[in-house]
Amino acid sequence: MVCLSFWVPAVAQETLWKELNSKASMLYQQGQYREAVNVAEETLRVAERTFGPDHPVVAAILNNLGLFYDAQGQYAKAEPVYMRSLAIYEKLHGPDHPDVALLLNNLATLYAAKGKYDEAERLQEMSLALKEKVYEPDHPALATPLNNLAGIYKRQGKYANAESPYQRSLAILEKALGAGHPEVAILLNNLAELYRIQGRYSESEPLHKRSLAIREEVLGAEHPDTAASLNNLAQLYRDQGKYIESEALHKRTLTTRDETLGPDHPDVATSLNNLAELYRIQGRCIESAPLYERSLNIRENVLGPDHPDVANVCENMAKSYRKLEKNNEAENLEARARKIRSSR
Repeated sequence: MVCLSFWVPAVAQETLWKELNSKASMLYQQGQYREAVNVAEETLRVAERTFGPDHPVVAAILNNLGLFYDAQGQYAKAEPVYMRSLAIYEKLHGPDHPDVALLLNNLATLYAAKGKYDEAERLQEMSLALKEKVYEPDHPALATPLNNLAGIYKRQGKYANAESPYQRSLAILEKALGAGHPEVAILLNNLAELYRIQGRYSESEPLHKRSLAIREEVLGAEHPDTAASLNNLAQLYRDQGKYIESEALHKRTLTTRDETLGPDHPDVATSLNNLAELYRIQGRCIESAPLYERSLNIRENVLGPDHPDVANVCENMAKSYRKLEKNNEAENLEARARKIRSSR
């Protein structure tokens, strides 16, 4: 979860900024990330001309633009935008303001996506601590940093640490927003995934199905968040040996992500890898190879050659090549994955 900023200027004639900002936020909420970036970039130009480069309106727009870049996997563009927004807020409000906590949260989410887990964990814990100073223990403002901190723990395999903040965040949002809200669906999905990767399938499946039902009803079948639920339910079916059901969902997810996020998005790489893994498990290694290759190319180009997700697809691809008796290629991929893992 990342956090949008909203700032309503006092001067009535500043309607253009407000209109553009509202349009960009609406496009983002609809999952139209590329269109949201285009509008947000224009919003930033208008705001800088209107308010100057260090105004809180500009900081809010910079944060949102970073969020939109992040959603597309454009991490190299997102980081300096977030950092500039953070610097403005710290100068205006000092280091303990909720707006500073918001930027720390979003930067932590970015670093987690880039595989910089130590830095992500440090910033997320700072964000949560700042908000806990300001808000009551069950305030909705705490739900996002709790969710994100749990996600960072999960990525590092700290499953016992992750469960409690996920459950606390879910309880906060269900109380504040109601059981059928899209934000609740995010927590249901995340907690279900935590259970799945621990093999707790009977606990995972009802949460995944509830999350998917909310997203399909509220967001629509083509929304990226709906695709995320489909992907994770497909993974659960794979883990349970329900290969036919898993394949259908993985193919639907891949098509949705290709069309809505673009062919070079990290989520597309994830779908390609997951479908390839399903084929490999079934011995369909000839079908899996081109999917792995495309996934690897996307991850190298977007995340960089030393990202943990690159190591992951190298390891999976090597297993497929072993079955195809392409042992030299497999050894090269395994060696590359080891090098990436050892450097972290």
